[in-house]
Amino acid sequence: MNHLYFYSVNCSQQPFHPSTLSVRKRLIDIVGAIVGLIITFIIAIPVAIVTFIDAPSPIFYSQIRCGLNGKTFRIWKFRSMIVDADKFKHLVENQAKGHIFKCVDDPRITSVGKFLRRTSLDEFPQFWNVLVGDMSLVGTRPPTADEVSHYDPHHWDRLRVKPGITGEWQANGRSTIADFETIVKMDIDYQRKWSVAYDLSLIVKTISVVLKKTGAC
Repeated sequence: MNHLYFYSVNCSQQPFHPSTLSVRKRLIDIVGAIVGLIITFIIAIPVAIVTFIDAPSPIFYSQIRCGLNGKTFRIWKFRSMIVDADKFKHLVENQAKGHIFKCVDDPRITSVGKFLRRTSLDEFPQFWNVLVGDMSLVGTRPPTADEVSHYDPHHWDRLRVKPGITGEWQANGRSTIADFETIVKMDIDYQRKWSVAYDLSLIVKTISVVLKKTGAC
């Protein structure tokens, strides 16, 4: 954790990325989060019913993630795995390369969870994270503290913007990208190309990708 703290302090001393200071981006986040939460409330009841039928367990799942400059926050999702899935992570083969975890046929995912992930419905509770300011509609994938603790210095550059529900790699590859260094390059490229208009284009592209289930697990 000392390693994590050292680089977190170092990252916080870096110049602010324009996106973190943009009032227009924040307003879009708030409006988008409100709309997203309305949809979340609507789908929560059927999700709760099918989750209970499949395997009685809490409907929501939360985990500590790292956001802007490595600051930790609690992320929320609809549960797609068995209870206490994190305790069995070491038993699952990591099919990704680098400081990220991916497994196409993760045995911890429930049958209902597979549908939620394939349709990205499991992500909807994150609109709450966007509303309170921990996340943005568009940004980087929020890593776990364990992943960040192994970061090399250049990996911290991806945390100069808020994590997002979607982003460069989600809109342009989703689960087909399994190399962490590729994700880092895409996140840095997003920072270079960032503008409010570019965020909106990624949101539109993400909606299209999700509807077509392109690159879904």
